[in-house]
Amino acid sequence: MSGQLRIRWAIAPKIAPRPLVNCNRCGGIRPYRCSGRFRVNANGKRIDAWLIYRCTDCDNSWNRTIFERCNRRDIEPALLAALESNDPSLVRRHAFDAVALRSRIGRIEEFPDVTIRKELLDGRPECATALWLALRLDAATPLRLDRLLAGELGISRSRLQVWEERRLLTVVSDGARALRRPARGGMAIRIDLSGEADRDAIVSAACG
Repeated sequence: MSGQLRIRWAIAPKIAPRPLVNCNRCGGIRPYRCSGRFRVNANGKRIDAWLIYRCTDCDNSWNRTIFERCNRRDIEPALLAALESNDPSLVRRHAFDAVALRSRIGRIEEFPDVTIRKELLDGRPECATALWLALRLDAATPLRLDRLLAGELGISRSRLQVWEERRLLTVVSDGARALRRPARGGMAIRIDLSGEADRDAIVSAACG
C-alpha cells in the first residue's frame, strides 16, 4: 500500500503477575506481590536462590525457587552477583515470566496495564494512508490485541472488527481471531486508512 507509515510499539507490562498462595497467616488463598528482592543461601559449594514474594494483605513471605542446590561452579559469577545485589533487570525478568510462575504455583493473577513507547520507523505521517504497526513486548501480557489497538488509536473495538471483516485490517501471520487474543511480541498489523475521514487523528495517535 502506498503512503505506508511503519511504527514500532515497544510494550512493557506495568504490573507483574501475582501468584495465588495459601497464606498461613491469613488462613486462605491470597495474591502475593513480588518484593523486588532475591534471597541467596550458600551451603558449602551449593547455592539456593529464591525470589521473595509478599502477601498483599499481611506481608507474609513466600519464596519462589530460582536455583535449588546448584553447584557454585555452574553459576556464572555475573549472575550470582546480580542475584546478591537484587539487580532490577534480573528481578523483572523473573517477576514477569508468567509461564514459569504458573508452572511453579498453578494459579496466578495477571494484569493488562502496559506502557507503550512508539517509534516511527519509516514514512511521513502527513502523507500516510496506511499503517504498519510492529509490536515488541519485553514480557507477556493478557491485554487483548483489540483492546490495545482501540485504546491507542482512539477508536472502538467494533470499528476494528468492521475493518477486519472488510480486509482493511490484517494481523500478519496470526490467522483468524487474532484481535481477540493477547497481544504478543512479533505481531505486525496492517491497517488501510485511505477511506477514513479521521485518518489524520488515527495516524497521530498511532505515532504518539
